[in-house]
Amino acid sequence: MSPFRVRRSVTGVHGSGARLARVKWTLRTPLPRTVVMLAVSAFFVAVGFGVMIPVLPIFAASFGVSNFLIGLVVSAFAGMRLAISPFCRRISDRIGHRRTIGIGMWIVGVSSALCGLAGSYTELLLWRAVGGLGSAMFTISATALLLASVGPELRGRASGLYQGGFLLGGMTGPAIGGLLAAVSLTAPFYFYAGTLVIAGTIAFTQLHDPPGMAEAAAEAPTRSLGEVVADSRFRAACLMSLGQGWQSFGVRSALVPILVVGALQSEPSWAGIAFAIAAVAQTAALPAAGRATDLIGRRPVMIVGGLLSAASTLATPFAPSLQVLIVLLCIYGVGSAALGTAPTAALGDATKGAGSQPVAIYSMVGDIGAIVGPLAAGVLADHWGMGAAFGSGTAILLAGTVAAAMIPARLDVRSPARQEEQ
Repeated sequence: MSPFRVRRSVTGVHGSGARLARVKWTLRTPLPRTVVMLAVSAFFVAVGFGVMIPVLPIFAASFGVSNFLIGLVVSAFAGMRLAISPFCRRISDRIGHRRTIGIGMWIVGVSSALCGLAGSYTELLLWRAVGGLGSAMFTISATALLLASVGPELRGRASGLYQGGFLLGGMTGPAIGGLLAAVSLTAPFYFYAGTLVIAGTIAFTQLHDPPGMAEAAAEAPTRSLGEVVADSRFRAACLMSLGQGWQSFGVRSALVPILVVGALQSEPSWAGIAFAIAAVAQTAALPAAGRATDLIGRRPVMIVGGLLSAASTLATPFAPSLQVLIVLLCIYGVGSAALGTAPTAALGDATKGAGSQPVAIYSMVGDIGAIVGPLAAGVLADHWGMGAAFGSGTAILLAGTVAAAMIPARLDVRSPARQEEQ
């Protein structure tokens, strides 16, 4: 049934029949091609990243540097992302989201190839930092384009599809990386360069900026940054982004392998298996999380996602067996699926008419969590134990949950059917 016919049929019915028809319209409406192509490009980015990142510390160590300098190579990427993020809005406003995404992906691709060719630690550090510049460009512009390409009633599904591209690539990459690393330590860097070239080409040939974007960029935003920051939806989304960056990309990645080997006396390979199983659970939960975000609202999905993530995080260091740990990681994956869709949709609701600057802030907050989280968790684990380290992430996730609960019902965007019931 076409969307036109559904809309006509709605005008002829009343009450629950009208609401049901509108819900069906929300679920059946296909996502724009731009959203689908963003998800495809995200897959290629993530599969290349998954291939390269495990060998990066080993390659850095081959130059005979200290553990601190090895960590600096890893942090340089995120640090440059954080530094360049405030300027990405001006870049995308000047040349458009499509070009910013494509150029950013190609910058990361070229820098990855140059990392593989690095003849010294200094060269490796430099080119890895340059990659962070390109990553900030395409990440922020891709999020802005995603939000601009769909209406409020489709933002949950669109965010879920986009996150799904990253997750599928992230699951595929390490398997390929293991084979390439057996060939040489530099092969994964060249593979990553190739996947970024493909992703950038997709951006240039398949993505399209929303109509009137250039004219809109030339006009003053209809909503100031101060108004966006004061919006409870934006604050809740940023807190959830901080929690996800802190816990997902920081504490969990750094400390779960230590738990597997140290506390649970298992082989190191089981850490990768546990993460892979959790990623499958997260990917499976994304479609439902996206639909729920659109149909019942951002606030309830954020609350459920925050509570699931916080509870599983708090229990993780006390897992009595590997099997229990995997279950807890899967629960966290389901919570992360909710936090990968609803906060992004809430961000789009709050920043409508405010340009790309709030999106850049949202991205920066997540980067701060990913940079500071592992460092803070390491200090906490050394002095007060694993419970304190994981508890730090729990506290941030619970703060985000409280912030989500404080979003007024009138601001919680839902499908047309649910809006009529208010």
